[in-house]
Order: sequence, then C-alpha cells, then structure tokens
Amino acid sequence: MNCCTPINNALFFASVDDITEEIWNILDCENNIYFQRNFLKAIEKNHPEITFSYIVLKDENDKPIAFASIQIINFYINGIKNDLETLIKKVEHFGRKLHLLPSKKPLKLLICGNTFVSGEHGIFINQNQDKRKVIKDLAKAISHFSNSDKKRKADAYLLKDFVNESLFITDELKEDRYHPFSVEPNMVLTINENWQTFDDYLAAMKTKFRVKAKKAFQLSKTIKIEEVTLKNIEEQLPKMTALYKKVADNADFNLGDFNLESYKSLKEKLGKNYILKTYWLDDKIVGFISGIINQNSLDAHFVGIDYELNREYAIYQRMLYDYIEIAINKQLKTLNFGRTASEIKSSVGAVPQDLTMYLRHKKTITNKILKLFLQRVQPTPFQQKFPFKK
Repeated sequence: MNCCTPINNALFFASVDDITEEIWNILDCENNIYFQRNFLKAIEKNHPEITFSYIVLKDENDKPIAFASIQIINFYINGIKNDLETLIKKVEHFGRKLHLLPSKKPLKLLICGNTFVSGEHGIFINQNQDKRKVIKDLAKAISHFSNSDKKRKADAYLLKDFVNESLFITDELKEDRYHPFSVEPNMVLTINENWQTFDDYLAAMKTKFRVKAKKAFQLSKTIKIEEVTLKNIEEQLPKMTALYKKVADNADFNLGDFNLESYKSLKEKLGKNYILKTYWLDDKIVGFISGIINQNSLDAHFVGIDYELNREYAIYQRMLYDYIEIAINKQLKTLNFGRTASEIKSSVGAVPQDLTMYLRHKKTITNKILKLFLQRVQPTPFQQKFPFKK
C-alpha cells in the first residue's frame, strides 16, 4: 500500500517516502524536527518490527491541513513492571476469559504519537483549523485505516501524549469511546534568561543543592566525555547498546526498544541538532546521553548507564547537569528531561508537565472493562524538590 484510495478527507501512506513534496510544502510542518522527513525516516528505517504509517487529513478544498504519525506494535503485557501491570493483567484476564483477547498473542497496539519520545509529537494541525473537528476526523480515519487493511489491523488504539492545555480539544475523543488516563509526567526545566553560563545556574541554587552539584562534579572528575561523530559512532554503538539495554530493562514501562542504529541516521541528517556524547572511565564506556534540539528546546532522548559504577562516580547526576549546560550554552528556552526518575530531575530544577493518553479497545465489552481500570491509573507519586532561591 503506497497510498490508499482517499476515504472522505483522509490519505493513508505506508512510508514517509510516499508522501509527495507538494503535501510537505502545503503542510509546512518541518520546522518542527519531529515532523521532518529526515527524523521520521531515521526511525522508520531502523525499526522493521514496527509497522509505520502516516495519515494526512484534507479540507473540503482538498488541501492538506493535518498530519499524524502512526505505529503499530506488538505490545507484551508482561513487559510492564509498575502498578499499571496489575490493572492491565486484570483486564487481560477478563478479556481472555470472555474470549475478547487472543490467548497467547501480544496485543496489536496502534499508537498515534511518537513511540520513542514523550510529548505531543504525533499530530500536526495547521493554523486556523478547527482543532476539535480535526481530532474527531483523525479518530474516524484511524478506525477506518485499521479496519481496511489486514496488515494494519489493531486490537486497541492509543493516542499520546497531550499536555493539559490541549485537553479541551482532545477530550472530543471521549465521544469516540476513548478513555483518558494520566501517565508519568514530562519533567521540564525552564532555562532562566539570566543564565549565560552554567555557573549562573549554580549561583541561582540554594546552598544545599549547589553543594550536591559540586559533589557530583567531584565524584565524576575522572570521567572523560567524548563527542560521538559519524567517524567514531560505528565502534561505539555495540557498547552503547548494551548500556541502553540496562536502562530499558530497568524501566517500569516501555512501548518498544529503540534501535541505536538510528543514531547514525539522526547524526547524519540532523547534524548539530542531534546531541550524542559518551562517558568514559579509562578505556571503558560507562554511559552516554542523546538529545534533540527542536526549535527553542533541548529534548533529552535516551541514555545509557553502567549502574554498577553509577553511585561511585555520580554518572547519571553528571549527565543531568551536562544536559543543562548544553541548553544554557545554546541559549535555549526549555529542557525536556522526559519521563522517569522524576525526583532526581526535580532536584536539578525540573517541574512536572502532566501528560494524558487516550486508549480505546476495538471490542465494546473489553473497552468498558478497560475504562474501569484506567480510571484508577495514576502517575507514580514523588517528592518534588525546589532547588532554586526564591
């Protein structure tokens, strides 16, 4: 399927490459890296286990007005390790008892959003559009898209991750039997315009937190940090992948494993806008950070950590400060740390940004059971720190 027959106001594409130059030009969405062909192609190319698709919505004049990125994954319920596990396993138990869920197969999950990045990076809507109508039309298009192609059939649909300011638009999905639920927040640090250097950031902190930062630098002083380039990436990737696996295996919740081979494409296509650094003790890689500079933000991407050495050398703590230094030096406005480790991120100044997902199962009874359990899903509580002077 290159491009399906247009249904109502929707076009369906199986690859970024199938979308015409004219559509990209009219949408004019590529100033946001997450809607750039180069970014989408890098992810698509290196994850053959995921079925990628794209939906373009058009207005009554046949003009493209919105774009959505779709991924269909095999979702394994036994991969969840937090409180959500119990809830979903109960849904699974009832669903299988009632023969609504396959007995041994994974759940086919259609995700509208970005599987590997937290935030609103899956749906682009042109300005001056009725966004509520667009969201309704998108929900219809997703349903039709999944039902019209065997390869793209899904058991459930997930639209992710919407900030509170968008909920007056996305709550339209409730009419289509989608159920909202809160997930772990994105931890965001606003870069103060008075911070010209990292020392300015430290000076803004309360003594206790400044001492903590200086201790982390002291513990990590023997670590050497190296820029990863297209020249040296090949030899470093296997060790980086092993470190990433340790972090991924430690995570409470993963929609899928990121293939670090994507880094080669991302570095090649995005250049200085893709941050990639490795951390070395003597001749051994003990960590790495990655990040995307998107407009005025630095978005922390994946990291890898040698947990056995982490405490002794304050590896992760040092990484957080390095992200902050990069954002200050590049005069950016925000630093998105993503989910997980909320408390330690708050200790460096990040505050939670709530994110909401919408989930719907295709089968009516299972969907009703799902609603009851999703109402009980809450983000993991943590103690928010306040490191800055008033």
